Amino acid sequence: MPVSELKERHLAATATVNGLRDRLKQKRLLLLDTDVAGYAKSLGRSAVSFGQTDLVCCRTLQGHTGKVYSLDWTPDKNRIVSASQDGRLIVWNALTSQKTHAIKLPCAWVMTCAFSPSGLSVASGGLDSVCTIFNLNSPIDKDGNLPVSRLLNGHKGYVSSCQYVPDEDTHLITSSGDQTCVLWDVTTGQRISVFGGEFPSGHTADVLSVSINKSNPKIFVSGSCDATARLWDTRIASRAVRTFHGHEGDVNTVKFFPDGQRFGTGSDDGTCRLFDLRTGHQLQVYYQQHGNNDAPIVTSIDFSISGRLLFVGYSNGDCYVWDTLVAEVVLNLGSLQNSHEGRISCLGLSTDGSALCTGSWDKNLKIWAFGGHRSVV
Repeated sequence: MPVSELKERHLAATATVNGLRDRLKQKRLLLLDTDVAGYAKSLGRSAVSFGQTDLVCCRTLQGHTGKVYSLDWTPDKNRIVSASQDGRLIVWNALTSQKTHAIKLPCAWVMTCAFSPSGLSVASGGLDSVCTIFNLNSPIDKDGNLPVSRLLNGHKGYVSSCQYVPDEDTHLITSSGDQTCVLWDVTTGQRISVFGGEFPSGHTADVLSVSINKSNPKIFVSGSCDATARLWDTRIASRAVRTFHGHEGDVNTVKFFPDGQRFGTGSDDGTCRLFDLRTGHQLQVYYQQHGNNDAPIVTSIDFSISGRLLFVGYSNGDCYVWDTLVAEVVLNLGSLQNSHEGRISCLGLSTDGSALCTGSWDKNLKIWAFGGHRSVV
C-alpha cells in the first residue's frame, strides 16, 4: 500500500475519532443539567466567610538560596520537606522553624520531594530522571552530607512528581517527562509497574503530577501536558481506567478530594476543575476573570479536610482559597500581610488540617494558621 494512501487513511481515522469524541462530549453535556455551584446556590447555600485574621501567616521559613519548587508534610504534621533550585532538600520543624536536615542533592536540578509515611525517609526527583531516596537517620559522611540510601533508576525523562503509597514506606509512584508513571519497590529499587508509554490509553505528553487515593491506595490520578487527567489502577497497569478531558492547557497539578470519589486539577489555562471518578463528569470549574484576559497559571492545589475549601497557588503570586461548593473565592492570601513576593510553586495542608504551607520562587516557605474556622474546614 503506497504511503500517500496510508496517510489518507490515517487522517480519515483521526477525523472519525475526533468526531466521535465531540459527539460523546455533547452527550455528556446534555446529561449535566447543572454544576455543583449552580445546584448549591439553588438550595440557598452561600460561601464561607473569612475575616482578615482567620488565616494568618504565622511563620516564614528562610534558608533556601534558590526558588522553592516542592514541599511535603509528614503525617505527624510537625515537619516539612522542601526542594529548591539551590540543589538542596531542607527538612523543617514547622512548629519552631528550625532546620533539622539540609541535604545536598547529587543533581541540583530538583523538581519534586516527598516524605515517606513513617517520616523516616524523603524522596526527590528532577532533571536527572532518577528518584533519589534518603534515610534521615543515616549517619552523615565525612563531607557532612547525608548519603543516598536508594536510587530509583528507569525513567527516560525528568521526574516531575513523586508520592509514597499511603502507610507504606516501601512503595512509591513517580511521574515523568517520558509520558509514564511508575510504581516502585523502594526496598529493591525495582519497577513494579509502568503506566502509559507504549500503551495507547496512556498520556501522549509529559506527565506532571500524581495523586494517590487515600481511601483506596490501589488507584491514583495523573495530570499531563496533553491537557488530560487519567485514572489508573495499580492492579491493571497496562491501560488507564478513564481519561478526563476539559482543560485547554497543561494539567500541572492533581489532587484527590478527601472522600476519594472526586479529584481536582489545576492547569496552565488558569482554571481548576473538579471531576467525578465514577461518572467521568466535570462537576465544577474554578476560575476568576482577570481584566486583561491573561489568567495566571495554576501551579498547585490542595483541599481542606472536609473538602469545603480548595487552596490554589498561581504563577502571579496569588493564593486563592475557593469555596468548592459555590465556586467563589473567599480569600486571597496574596493580598494579606507577609504574603509571598513571587510565583507560588507549591502548597500543602498539614495532615490534621490546622495549617497550610506555601512555597514560592521568592525562596521562602510560609506557614498559614487557621483562626476561628478550624471546625468549618
